[in-house]
Amino acid sequence: MRIQAAILIGSWKKKHRQLRAVLCGRCRLLSHGQMITAVGGNGGYSGGKQFVSAEELREKLSHLRHEKALIVKLVDILDFNGSFLARVRDLAGANPIILVVTKVDLLPKGTDLNCVGDWVVEATMKKKLNVLSVHLTSSKSLVGIAGVISEIQREKKGSANVGKSAFINALLKMMSYKDPVAAAARKYKPIQSAVPGTTLGPIQIDAFLGGGKLYDTPGVHLHHRQAAVVHSDDLPALAPQSRLRGRSFPNSQVALDEWTAETIGSDGLNGISIFWGGLVRIDVLKVLPETCLTFYGPKALQIHLVPTDKADEFYLRELGNRLTPPTGKERANSWTGLETKRQLQIKFEDAQRPACDVAISGLGWIAVEPIGRYRATRDARLEDTEKELLLDVLVPRPVEIFVRPPMPVGKGGEQWYQYRELTEKEMEVRPEWHF
Repeated sequence: MRIQAAILIGSWKKKHRQLRAVLCGRCRLLSHGQMITAVGGNGGYSGGKQFVSAEELREKLSHLRHEKALIVKLVDILDFNGSFLARVRDLAGANPIILVVTKVDLLPKGTDLNCVGDWVVEATMKKKLNVLSVHLTSSKSLVGIAGVISEIQREKKGSANVGKSAFINALLKMMSYKDPVAAAARKYKPIQSAVPGTTLGPIQIDAFLGGGKLYDTPGVHLHHRQAAVVHSDDLPALAPQSRLRGRSFPNSQVALDEWTAETIGSDGLNGISIFWGGLVRIDVLKVLPETCLTFYGPKALQIHLVPTDKADEFYLRELGNRLTPPTGKERANSWTGLETKRQLQIKFEDAQRPACDVAISGLGWIAVEPIGRYRATRDARLEDTEKELLLDVLVPRPVEIFVRPPMPVGKGGEQWYQYRELTEKEMEVRPEWHF
């Protein structure tokens, strides 16, 4: 067994040109796809001496605000609200920021990136940060990476598990075509993992001719994301691997199963509870009969609809079985449950566009459409769109729920998205977006 293990390690090190490098046991396991959490308290693990805390990670980055640097902040477009650091100004200080939006290749097919870029800029402007530009990127397809390279000088930072190390690897790959220093740096590229906290400390990478430094920093871990409450073995289930496809309820264009067809009557979703795996429950208290909820998130999380008066019983019976994560009855028995409840009052303003998104930190979002676009009647009366919807959303503590303007995704997004008219002053300070 020892000989076989030595061969495997040697093979991996040879592939990555690290035969002369000494790998710790944790890096070896990560390189072979093992889920080794790094931050104490993440993924249900209590931590230990070999782990670092979220406070220690913040401390390692605190020096940035006192130095002159160009900050490259990464945000996951699939978890825009959950991965956008609320206290980024405390870490970046007055330094200029390039906002890099990752994983745009996973947005639904037909999405107009012009609309998404404008949507991101609108959301960013409200945070009053010194943002120079916004870049929509994909580390996998290298979309948008060239534009970022032209602006990057030294440092980068972001929240955990948004693809920082993957972005560094893509950056070095494209730079290596013209920069021999970057080509040499690729031999020591950071390890990628689905586990938040793979990068334990700032990693200096000599990537620029002339001596400029690039730093891959640890992610600042956010306790309010789903990744902070599920077991480390369940983390891959939260990471979409292919383009998102919205799952809509109700949807007359998709054949409903017999049980769901009986449950959803002429009153629409009223009186129905919707489970998104074992992590989210939505009780529909009051909606218009034609209201449509469209879920955007990882395919591994199944969606189940049950009458609200049977929802508690269903959750207790199916948690760990049909409702996963948590996976398995053993983890279900130690699961704290859906302890946070937030009641949402949603008003309709336009019968032809979604009312809002309900974003679940670290998971995805639900588009709330005032009159289901799959069954919409074009002559809907305005008074029917001025009524309120009432939803109870339940999630694990301390996962956060965000209500935001709807993200324009899919083929229909460009049709209903509205560009805001800007004043001359707004145009001067507004960052441009690129992809």
